Amino acid sequence: MPSLGDSPQSADERREALKEVFAQAQSCVRCAELAATRRTVVFGAGNADADLMFVGEAPGASEDEQGIPFVGQAGKLLEKLLGEIGMARSDVFIANVLKCRPPGNRDPQPVEIANCQEYLYRQVELIQPRVICTLGNFSTKLLREDPTGITRLHGQAEVLTIGRRAVRLYPIFHPAAALYTPRMLQTLREDFTRLPDLLALAAPEQPEWLEVPEVDEAAEAPDPTAAPYPATAADSAAEADQLGLF
Repeated sequence: MPSLGDSPQSADERREALKEVFAQAQSCVRCAELAATRRTVVFGAGNADADLMFVGEAPGASEDEQGIPFVGQAGKLLEKLLGEIGMARSDVFIANVLKCRPPGNRDPQPVEIANCQEYLYRQVELIQPRVICTLGNFSTKLLREDPTGITRLHGQAEVLTIGRRAVRLYPIFHPAAALYTPRMLQTLREDFTRLPDLLALAAPEQPEWLEVPEVDEAAEAPDPTAAPYPATAADSAAEADQLGLF
């Protein structure tokens, strides 16, 4: 396979590869509890060629129902903050550490994060963002491979290799944490104002790799008897809507 560092794939080829990863994620049963309780796999949505990618924690109830990340109050705040820096949701790509909603909105478990991280790394490789903005502790700790919390790190950019892609990682507070705390909202707004300058910087130099890894399909082969919900026309429509989002 070609070297990812040389970026040989066209935008169309990368988008088609992203669709393939999406299809694999739709039938993933690596986390038995999440596969049994989810309504939708919330893969992510947005511009498949975005320079800016946001990574949150996990889908909530609204996201699980609609199949789209950040559709609640936190999503509205995110869109408002993007508008304040001259950007729109359609300019970016939004994903989460977990693609399935944890029951009762509990925190993601370490084994679930480990099971799901390959999908996120493939998204980064195929979308090729220059800046990844991590929202809160879970995504920041995962992508930095370090337990340091968001309170110490927010607003500080650094160049890191995520999976097989070098990016500028920029941790900020999760919008949900700022909804009802004016001081945190102001901090989040200030951190957002630095994004245009980060995006104006040249893309980090990319590492050379022998081949582009693929999601291990054998590890996620679905058990047809384990589907938590029967397939319906509405389910098929929801999947089509998700594909149209990138």
